[in-house]
Amino acid sequence: MLSTLPVKGRAPKTGYSRDQFGEAWADVDRNGCATRNDMLRRDLTAAVLKPGTRGCVVLSGTLSDPYTGSSIAFVRGAATSTAVQIDHVVALSDAWQKGAHRLAPARRVAFANDPLNLLAVDGPANMQKSDGDAATWLPPNRAFRCTYVARQIAVKAKYALWVTPAERDAMARVLGNCPATPPGPGSRPTATKPAAAPAAAAVPLPPAAATPAPAAADPAGAYYANCAAVRAAGAAPIRRGQPGYSSRLDRDGDGVGCE
Repeated sequence: MLSTLPVKGRAPKTGYSRDQFGEAWADVDRNGCATRNDMLRRDLTAAVLKPGTRGCVVLSGTLSDPYTGSSIAFVRGAATSTAVQIDHVVALSDAWQKGAHRLAPARRVAFANDPLNLLAVDGPANMQKSDGDAATWLPPNRAFRCTYVARQIAVKAKYALWVTPAERDAMARVLGNCPATPPGPGSRPTATKPAAAPAAAAVPLPPAAATPAPAAADPAGAYYANCAAVRAAGAAPIRRGQPGYSSRLDRDGDGVGCE
């Protein structure tokens, strides 16, 4: 999908303000809850809800933070709520400079409250990111970078936003290290299953012992009926003292038979 995004330079930030994207955390889905609370309920585990708020206001819970890989205890309060913040995966200012300034006001409100573009994350990490794009900031948790970049691309495609050349190159580098089937843009990091133990390698059997060749007949017991037998055995000429020598094979008595 990255290849389908237009590549252009960053437009001026002129005219940008948070108000260009409507009321913060507007109840765009009309479920009676502000978007921030919707995202806290979605992303926190063991969430405790404030009584009398129609199940909207989250008082506490635990966040498995995708940006840092840490676990964060969320407690609602003036001094504690900022520990968990709702991040715009594609920052509003970044979007404004890459096409959102052309969107209709209602479309910008939808962008700012779209669950695809929102994540509950570690507050300090979100502040560090600010309005950076993939060329200037990536999650410290490397295991989440494929999902993070895939999500940015999905958001930009949905709202017809563009990327800068540096941003495109940074995204391509991340995607180049992702699995063949990268996690979907809406996924969150999960515990990695331990790899299955490799199958035991087959133990090679020892080579079969070579079958010994039959032992040659003891030459001391050799007997040749005549010179034809000596020649057939390749023993001609046969000399006195050699196995199988016989005077009857040596007719001239010179000690060499079957000449």
